Amino acid sequence: MKLASFLRDGVAGYGLVNGDRLFPVSDTFRQRFPGLKQVIAAQALSELAVDCAKSTGEPISAFALQPPIPDPARVICVGINYPKRYPLDGKPVSPDTIILFAKLPGTLLGDDAQLEIPTGQAAETFDYEGEVAVIIGKSGRHIAREDALLHVAGYTVLNDGSVRAWQKHSVHAGKNFHGSGSCGPWMVTADEIDDVEAMTITTRLNGDVVQHAALREMFFSIPEIIAYVSHTMPLEPGDIIATGSPEGSGGSRSPQRFLRQGDHLEFEVSGVGCLRNRVGIEG
Repeated sequence: MKLASFLRDGVAGYGLVNGDRLFPVSDTFRQRFPGLKQVIAAQALSELAVDCAKSTGEPISAFALQPPIPDPARVICVGINYPKRYPLDGKPVSPDTIILFAKLPGTLLGDDAQLEIPTGQAAETFDYEGEVAVIIGKSGRHIAREDALLHVAGYTVLNDGSVRAWQKHSVHAGKNFHGSGSCGPWMVTADEIDDVEAMTITTRLNGDVVQHAALREMFFSIPEIIAYVSHTMPLEPGDIIATGSPEGSGGSRSPQRFLRQGDHLEFEVSGVGCLRNRVGIEG
């Protein structure tokens, strides 16, 4: 199933996507489960499908899509998980351990939203990073690697927007500019993905492919990442884990190509969908 969260006339909702139509849940169902996070926590996805089948649906263009989980308790990101240079002007590295950082609320926008280009000098190093993101479906702590995928509800697409110069101040600063990243356009339930490592991430900038890789190229697999993160904190339904971005972001290109107002970005994950954003005016 493809499941999306949205705003319509300022009212939040969610539902099932089929083709180019979105089938919202009923008001009664939403009273029981205010959002997708609550549906996932209650393991009520099959009930959601039955409820959405009662809807006639509408063109998806009638809805303002939000990140599939608009209110995650945690957005955890993995750094340097593909072969690439780090620092961006340095030599290729292979990390000894998994590197983590987090994103704050307000950092991620939905599909078709305009990314906020930072003001002042920060705008000079505004960058993109396409990633596959995991949505946790079952709570767990100290999860064994071999059990990790049993804790996955589904997958989505994430753009880890970054301000490279501010990353030199701190990773937290460079990764948490408001409206700098995005997530969506929906989540695809885990049962739709037969081979996780065969999934690919492709990023296009103004129609040109700038990133492409398969998940099997990652240094640390999704089960390894989930196991590692769960040893540092309990994982809860709706938590998002972004698995890292391959070579090809603007700061790693020669010459460097950072984002400018009006740029059009597409982040596509095989078996999931394509997240699209433009770079808007200064935030």
